[in-house]
Amino acid sequence: MGKTTKDDKPRSTDPLINKKAKFNFELFETFEAGVVLTGSEVKSLRDKKGNLTDCFAKIRGGEVYLENFQIPPYKDGGYANHPEIRPRKLLLKAKEIIKIDRAMKEKGLVLIATRCYFKNNRLVKIEIALAKPKKLYDKREDIQKKEAKIEIERAVKERLKR
Repeated sequence: MGKTTKDDKPRSTDPLINKKAKFNFELFETFEAGVVLTGSEVKSLRDKKGNLTDCFAKIRGGEVYLENFQIPPYKDGGYANHPEIRPRKLLLKAKEIIKIDRAMKEKGLVLIATRCYFKNNRLVKIEIALAKPKKLYDKREDIQKKEAKIEIERAVKERLKR
């Protein structure tokens, strides 16, 4: 799927991705969850509006809620538009919620959103991950590895040109 050319508009199946998640956190286990949304929120997400950058999930009363998921108001929403930031309920199985809650309490992990996408072009799904925040030196190591990989690719490309 995805984009076919640079001039095309993004398709509704292209996901919203939290790019900072892999940089700031060490991801362990991922879960796919449904989200309780209003109609104008779904329309806004189909227009590729939304921000997962500072998004995280909390467990309250045996239910999982997504916090700081920014979905801007739908441009043609009128008076029935939704607030931009509000807690949104995630739909998970009870066993998954218990497993996540246990991991968060015992291991000190956090629950963050990594992707938001449409499944079968109908249902809005959020991929959440159990994660551990990285230390500053871990981030530096990742940057050094990335730069080294780029340097190697450049050297190989130059050697092939000769």
